[in-house]
Amino acid sequence: MNLPRVAVICDLPEENWHSMDLVAEMLLKHLRAEHAESVSAEGIRPHLKRRLGFWPRPSAVAHNADRLFNRFWDYPRLLRRERERFDLFHLVDHSYAQLVRELPAERTIVTCHDLDTFRCVLEPEREPRGRWFVAMTERILDGLRRAARVTCDSVATRDELLKFELVPASRAVVIPNGVHPSCSPEPEAAADAEAVRLLGDESDAVVDLLHVGSTIPRKRLDVLLRVFAEVQKEFKGARLLRVGGAFTDEQSKLAERLGLSQAILVLPQLSRPVLAAVYRRAALVLQPSEREGFGLPVVEALACGAPVVASDLDVLREVGGEAAVYCPVADISAWSEALSALLHERRDEPERWEARRRAGLTQA
Repeated sequence: MNLPRVAVICDLPEENWHSMDLVAEMLLKHLRAEHAESVSAEGIRPHLKRRLGFWPRPSAVAHNADRLFNRFWDYPRLLRRERERFDLFHLVDHSYAQLVRELPAERTIVTCHDLDTFRCVLEPEREPRGRWFVAMTERILDGLRRAARVTCDSVATRDELLKFELVPASRAVVIPNGVHPSCSPEPEAAADAEAVRLLGDESDAVVDLLHVGSTIPRKRLDVLLRVFAEVQKEFKGARLLRVGGAFTDEQSKLAERLGLSQAILVLPQLSRPVLAAVYRRAALVLQPSEREGFGLPVVEALACGAPVVASDLDVLREVGGEAAVYCPVADISAWSEALSALLHERRDEPERWEARRRAGLTQA
């Protein structure tokens, strides 16, 4: 008996969108582990073909040009050859939705994590872009509109999808992200040892605040740095841990102006088990974003037993429930007061702190 064949369409690995890679990895893993008797799942993940990137002095412009060639020429050509080999196609990243145009749309699913990709088309006054960029985005959005189903990470994302009438309600469903099995409060010897190597031994004199995520503007790392500067005034041993790439030049300059450079540790790319160990080490995990599609670090942190302070967004309340603490976006004073209160609770009220951790585990 031939099983239905499912193609999971992944991002180009060289793009280094680790959250999208994780979604694809987890989807394939669960399809193969839990549905092997009903479907045959295969990942499609071609490598980036470098053209301009082979120039003697490659630049960001050359790399981005290569990305465009691959997304809009090479990947579509590859999928045209795969159209008849699979019965169902699932694109794990809405920013690749232009690929739906090369596939049988009636047999194609797209996961939409947020609408930021389409902001220049949907709300051009908020994100003005050049004509060529808008035209490219319209092509991606056209692919999303064609899909037979659009799965959303959160109710908030689905609500926004329907608000802009991008797809009919009957074709949009909510399927929340799960957490990686490594996200656990239980110790894991090898991963914990690597965390010690990276962070040093645990000490009551050091208070680690953790941020996990990229450095794109909507993550509001400027807020993160300003809040951390306020916390450091009271908690001299506070340290900011960053996972998700080096600061931009502008963010680095802000950290230097605030006198924070020596109190910040930017970590390299971590394996999933080591990331979980770093979550376990953190006193608090901070999510100061002004927009999110799901906020995966919130649920990952809670699953590891780390309390969370997040921006007061519908989507983050959806993920963190009553277990997280919420502050208005970019309100430095409110964030600073919340962090101070929580760090005092951690130091002075161990029973209440443990109850907070348990509530997070239950929510996750």
